[in-house]
Amino acid sequence: MAATIYLTSAEGRTGKSAVALGVLDALLADAPRVGVFRPLIRSGGRDRVLELLRSRATADAPYEACVGVSYEDAHADPEAAMVRIVAAYRALRERCDAVVIVGSDFTDVAAPTELAFNARVAANLDAPVLLVLGGRSNEEAEHLGRQPARSPEELAQLAELGLAELRAEHATVLAALVNRAEPERLAEIEAAVAAALPAQTPVWAIPEEPLLVAPPVSGVIEAVGGRLVRGDEELLAREVRDVVVAGMSMEHVLPRLLEGSAVVIAADRAETLLAVTMAHEAPTFPTIAAVVLNGGFELPPDVERLLDGIDSTLPVVRTPLGTFDTARRISQARGLLTEESPAKFDTVLALFAQHVDGGLLRERLRLHRGGVRTPVMFAYELFERAAEADARIVLPEGHDDRILRAASTLLARGTARLTILGDEAAVRKRGGELGLAIDAAQVIDPATSELRERFAAEYARLRAHKGVTLEQARDVMADGSYFGTMMVHLGLADGMVSGAANTTAHTIRPSLEIIKTRPGVSVVSSVFFMALADRVLVYGDCAVNPDPSAEQLADIAVSSAETAARFGVEARIAMLSYSTGESGAGADVDKVREATALVRAARPDLLIEGPIQYDAASDPAVAAAKLPGSEVAGRATVFIFPDLNTGNNTYKAVQRSAGAVAVGPVLQGLAKPVNDLSRGASVEDILNTVAITAVQAGAQDGGAE
Repeated sequence: MAATIYLTSAEGRTGKSAVALGVLDALLADAPRVGVFRPLIRSGGRDRVLELLRSRATADAPYEACVGVSYEDAHADPEAAMVRIVAAYRALRERCDAVVIVGSDFTDVAAPTELAFNARVAANLDAPVLLVLGGRSNEEAEHLGRQPARSPEELAQLAELGLAELRAEHATVLAALVNRAEPERLAEIEAAVAAALPAQTPVWAIPEEPLLVAPPVSGVIEAVGGRLVRGDEELLAREVRDVVVAGMSMEHVLPRLLEGSAVVIAADRAETLLAVTMAHEAPTFPTIAAVVLNGGFELPPDVERLLDGIDSTLPVVRTPLGTFDTARRISQARGLLTEESPAKFDTVLALFAQHVDGGLLRERLRLHRGGVRTPVMFAYELFERAAEADARIVLPEGHDDRILRAASTLLARGTARLTILGDEAAVRKRGGELGLAIDAAQVIDPATSELRERFAAEYARLRAHKGVTLEQARDVMADGSYFGTMMVHLGLADGMVSGAANTTAHTIRPSLEIIKTRPGVSVVSSVFFMALADRVLVYGDCAVNPDPSAEQLADIAVSSAETAARFGVEARIAMLSYSTGESGAGADVDKVREATALVRAARPDLLIEGPIQYDAASDPAVAAAKLPGSEVAGRATVFIFPDLNTGNNTYKAVQRSAGAVAVGPVLQGLAKPVNDLSRGASVEDILNTVAITAVQAGAQDGGAE
């Protein structure tokens, strides 16, 4: 039977969807198929919260299977509605290992009645309740969606009332969570709420984070009934964190500008508009989210021409409202958690992981994964281990928006400590424009860094046998890939990830010149982690060596087995060929046979079979016929291809045909970890590669290398 958890609250606007997202993410660690269920939704359109959570869920369930009834159905015939909810839930449960049930949103009926209805649903579904309490009151927002904070005593009283409603309907409280709590009083709040609940009931408090209720620029445009007249449309997703009313002269406005603010300017104050625009472009001032011109006045043609010359990306919005109404509407605008706001997603997951004991939550739900390992579970473990490694990773391509977006997510998750290479003013300005949180990253410009001279001297020493002079070395060290590689070599970083804008050769060549291979390893090679529906396989070498010799193939097999073990894959090595066992002959088969013998001689502790065909390596039925009694045949987890042509085509065929998630290439054999990205890498690819590099760095620190 699937493990279930029911999220409900005693009122609206508690941030329940954000909590549900964190719960879902925590369950993915152990449950291969996590589904989402909404007992009550509004009719006449798809439910926003359900769509949001389904985008992260892993159970194969259509939207319609995740819905109980509408509010109208529940009003018309509550008992019949309950029967339909139970039937829909039980049908969904058959598809899942865990189900996150998200109660109704207090948008349609009075609060006490709605909580009682949710409690009754939870009891009928036999689902323990996570009671979500709002750390903020439901009074009108003081500023950009931020309501007044509740005291520990007020929250304890709210918990008592909620508990009474749940008990009256025979629902069981699993735990309580206070969302948007006063950051300075988390411990007090947890203690007060715990005292109001049954003994041993876990209570967690997640602090208020203004970003999560901050509206995007697009939301501000809607709130003021405005339209975009200038600027980059891609920046409309940036969150507005504050409001600055520029009602004074230019010299008094400039010191009041705030990072991520919307600046309200009367449309007839052209000099203030120009000053704010120039300040946004200047590295000595904060980057602002938008300018809102109010009052309906047209800008003079010469001012328009001057703005054209500045060519700023800063969004400029025009509204006919007056100053007071414009500022008030912006202040009351509220941001929603959507798929289009990656910064909010990152923040929600990071806050939940930091303040909620996911292991305890899973334990209380009695979640057990069995032997299945899905792509999501693999990724969860990967990022968990990367965070534990606390590695320093250098990213040389700071001019690339994908790198900056990935850096923001990595820092929010605590995956690694980052150094970004590039012009610091340009990197931070672009990060600000995109609404990214990269303040915690170190930014170094190789062209102007004081480290350049030290690095040049070291490079000249390492390459003296090739005739490299100190002057030549200085030029080389202006290159980000070489500079980043030298940081790794000299211990200023633990690993490097590059290649989003550079070729594979440009990433690997500096590593071979500076870092070199590990002792006992003759060749740098690569693997892909192939995450299938229920397991993770390792393919090597699919990216680096075109036609390895028998000795190199043996090295690749050993390195791949060590990489597999490092990432939790039990290594059973299949040395692939077009024949199995002793059935074939020829130069290609003999090379694989010799490589297998070399591995057995060097590493008798490894399970290896070869030569072997792919079907015999992966299919137990074929293995029983072709290689009965083999410990590897039919159960292989590490597949070593005889050449790059075979390996590269096979991994891509499996990726496209079987829907596998290919993570890599992961370079192996270097003395310190450096990994390459494809130039078409997505942000998700960058995240995975940095996490892998961090785990590799952690393994080296622990002596696994």
